[in-house]
Amino acid sequence: MMYKGFANVYDELMADAPYSSWLTWVETTLKEEQLQEPKILEVGCGTGTILASLCEKGYQAEGLDVSEDMLAVADQKLKNKGLQALLTCQDMRYFDMGKQFDVIIVLCDSLNYLTSINDMEKALKTIWDHLRPGGKLLFDVHSLYYVNNVLSYYSVADAAEDISYIWNVFPTDAPGEVEHELSIFTQRQDSLYIRYDELHRQRAYSMNDYRSVIKECGFSIKRITADFTSEAPVETSERLFFNVEKILQNP
Repeated sequence: MMYKGFANVYDELMADAPYSSWLTWVETTLKEEQLQEPKILEVGCGTGTILASLCEKGYQAEGLDVSEDMLAVADQKLKNKGLQALLTCQDMRYFDMGKQFDVIIVLCDSLNYLTSINDMEKALKTIWDHLRPGGKLLFDVHSLYYVNNVLSYYSVADAAEDISYIWNVFPTDAPGEVEHELSIFTQRQDSLYIRYDELHRQRAYSMNDYRSVIKECGFSIKRITADFTSEAPVETSERLFFNVEKILQNP
């Protein structure tokens, strides 16, 4: 299962991720849309860093992720902060919460883990079902430019006192798709190391593909921005941010 081997060290590996920037984008968009006390679902919530921040700020928020191990970390994180939020372990393509939300967020390039247009459609249609009429979907993805020109052949290694890792990224034969090969070494109490190996795939699509699937799945695009700014994407933008709205007709 994705992230099964190293959920407990994920936060340490992602310590430099711009979580505050994601949170700012979400809050800014909610204010622009004049949403008062929205009920929020975070799909792909992982270890709950953003979810916990939303709860701390008083939002009614729940989390969903495909990994039980990641959700276990999220649950403990919430408890440590004295917070409560419902956590659900389901696949973003097929989940069934039995209720609707005002806002669904899918952050940290989680949708890039859907490596076919068909899977993207399944996820967006499931999200559509879980939004009230006029509800908002906010998500970000790696751009095709970023995957092809920056992320491909990316390689990094680091060593700390109790954790070391090697992270390599290679393109696959599929257009816009890469594989992440990770080896993580964590030190045990007896000074020996445990090795975890993970293989993840991500895929980016063209702007035309995103626009098409968003429309086909029953949403209208309100705004597209790039790279944590309020500016529209350009050819070299690396991360795309979508603010889309559920329209009434069922896809």
